Amino acid sequence: MNGQQIMREIGRSGVAASAVGLGTWAIGGWMWGGTDERESVAAIQASLDAGVTLIDTAPAYGLGRAEEIVGKALSGRRDKAVIATKCGLVWHTQQGNHFFDQDGRPVHRHLGRESIFHEVEQSLRRLGTDYIDLYITHWQDPTTPIEETMRALEDLRAAGKIRAIGASNVNLEELQIYVQIGGLDAIQERFSMLDREIEAQLLPVTMANGVATLSYSSLALGLLSGSIGPERVFSGDDQRRNNPRFSVANREKVTRFAEAIRPIAQEYEGSIAQIVIAWTLAQPGITFALCGARNPAQALDNAGAGTIRLSAEALSAIDAAIAAELANMDR
Repeated sequence: MNGQQIMREIGRSGVAASAVGLGTWAIGGWMWGGTDERESVAAIQASLDAGVTLIDTAPAYGLGRAEEIVGKALSGRRDKAVIATKCGLVWHTQQGNHFFDQDGRPVHRHLGRESIFHEVEQSLRRLGTDYIDLYITHWQDPTTPIEETMRALEDLRAAGKIRAIGASNVNLEELQIYVQIGGLDAIQERFSMLDREIEAQLLPVTMANGVATLSYSSLALGLLSGSIGPERVFSGDDQRRNNPRFSVANREKVTRFAEAIRPIAQEYEGSIAQIVIAWTLAQPGITFALCGARNPAQALDNAGAGTIRLSAEALSAIDAAIAAELANMDR
């Protein structure tokens, strides 16, 4: 890896983190065909060693499993990490709206004050820390006013339990309410070369109001990594098994796209995945790119993207390849 990691601030919070972040949804195992704790811990520690400070997790990732693994990986190294975790997907109460079942347990969307105060203590315990750097409402709860949720989060910030406030999976109206209330530092939304819907509505609002944006599924569940060929078979509860986006035809298109940008990867001495992540970080309004990794090799590859600064010419060539190969993919 050449060069230093790109560092950026989380909104106006004063908290800075690496532009490339490690996402731990897959580490939780749920919907990813299980998890290997030893490999997962090694992946997190490899990320830290490579200068990646932003570690993103959530209680819903394996019903606390991902947070526990993150806590183990950061034991003795808490000061090296910027931890983002979430609230609002709960299984300790049936208040709010039922969202899905996981391991036989009903999970509800609920962002009431009492529930948030319960959740933060559970997350702090699992993570083995006494503060969370960025606390994010995971999915929005239509049964609780955003004003109530934000008052609870601001009280947690005043108490030193959290340092910055974020919201995830918001629509334009919800984002506007958060911004009007004030105190929002970041949003976390799906964004990739294949998922650019937020460019039209959400990003103009965040850029105008000093709100950072964390992209998740930056590699489109690994599809854009350059390592999932047409022959790959998905098994178990892996969500990609029956996902139309992972059709053989789509994977063939991605293979052609990878070949089209391979000269750029060679120019920057990087992998296809690194170029895709670097492109993501170069998009207006995208502050951080979250990328999953389940072993040290994947973690180090993702980390390398944070040292790449693509030229205007490279970005233009990548945009042309996107238009030629990825524009008409099945969804």
